[in-house]
Amino acid sequence: MKDSLKEKAVSFLQLVVSGEIREAFQKYLAPDFRHHNPFFRGDADSLMLAMEENHTMNPHKVFEVKHVIADGEMVVVHSHIKQNQEDLGAAVVHIFRFHHNLIVELWDIGQPIPEDSPNENGVF
Repeated sequence: MKDSLKEKAVSFLQLVVSGEIREAFQKYLAPDFRHHNPFFRGDADSLMLAMEENHTMNPHKVFEVKHVIADGEMVVVHSHIKQNQEDLGAAVVHIFRFHHNLIVELWDIGQPIPEDSPNENGVF
């Protein structure tokens, strides 16, 4: 295998953040891909269009990987995503399920980073 599943998951997200959404989908998604984002239909085309719209509105997104965990065909990417440099951003967890080295399923969970938090450890 040329790239590990961890590398594929991160590369997919990096392409999406950089606006290369169609390339990311062509390169990494299986034909029977489905996702669980509750704000869009569960098919690839609906998610791709939403990601393209978000990139148009936020072309200077910042993406920083904090942790990547793999267990068999499951990969979890914990990251800091900011819509722009000034944005506090969100802590985001993407959960990928791969099959035959392609992404067949995706979950994403986000938590906005508050301006003031009593937790001295921060979100990362």
